[in-house]
Amino acid sequence: MNKQQLFENIKRKQSFLCVGLDTDIKKIPEHLLKEEDPVFAFNKAIIDATAPYCIAYKPNLAFYESMGVKGWIAFEKTVEYIKKNYPDQFIIADAKRGDIGNTSAMYARTFFEELDIDAVTVAPYMGEDSVTPFLTYEKKWVILLALTSNKGSHDFQLTEDKAGERLFEKVLRKSQEWANDQNMMYVVGATQGKMFEDIRKIVPEHFLLVPGIGAQGGSLEEACKYGMNSKCGLIVNSSRAIIYADKSEAFAEAAGKEAQKVQQQMAEQLKTAGIA
Repeated sequence: MNKQQLFENIKRKQSFLCVGLDTDIKKIPEHLLKEEDPVFAFNKAIIDATAPYCIAYKPNLAFYESMGVKGWIAFEKTVEYIKKNYPDQFIIADAKRGDIGNTSAMYARTFFEELDIDAVTVAPYMGEDSVTPFLTYEKKWVILLALTSNKGSHDFQLTEDKAGERLFEKVLRKSQEWANDQNMMYVVGATQGKMFEDIRKIVPEHFLLVPGIGAQGGSLEEACKYGMNSKCGLIVNSSRAIIYADKSEAFAEAAGKEAQKVQQQMAEQLKTAGIA
């Protein structure tokens, strides 16, 4: 999916919501544990309930890898289900990979060849040769970690060099030598507020993947106020607040209602920005 197609989906659905499939078998409704594949059964129900209101899904690999082979099977089945039944959805593998070049090439092969996923999150700490193997695939996206939503982001990402440039700013500037806004995005946490202004000064046209609304306390309004551009430029993720909105047998219905609520808020933000 290219940038224009992604933007068209945002306009058509009046939504830039990404539903994070952070599926923990210890948190899903108990009645699903009787299923042959409880994680996939949960995901399938969540996807069916939320698909009208979102434009992307983001399975977090840690939640699947924690279950070994069974988890990987559930992950692959989830990806295939989305692709077959909701082909307009943008699929992000939240894997946070990044290693020396030949290892990154294997990670890229996994997600872009074997699984044919649209995008993968990548940690840029090891530099250009750890990222470029992901960039060799046409119509695929690399989403670099830039300024994350967790408290520990301040430990390194906000440190300054002698010229006053912060580490996340260096990542934004340097990475633009490797790719452009047609195949690279950045992770910027919703908890960062006005910091979006500083980010937009460096990457005005790139899409930003914005986690942290809902359970992490980030503000959708602030992310839009300081981070939205003329093409929207935001994919805002919500995970726990949607998928765990209810733990009864009505869990999927509750997730759908929560996703619809967020979508309506996003439609208002798009209207305010003149994006229709």
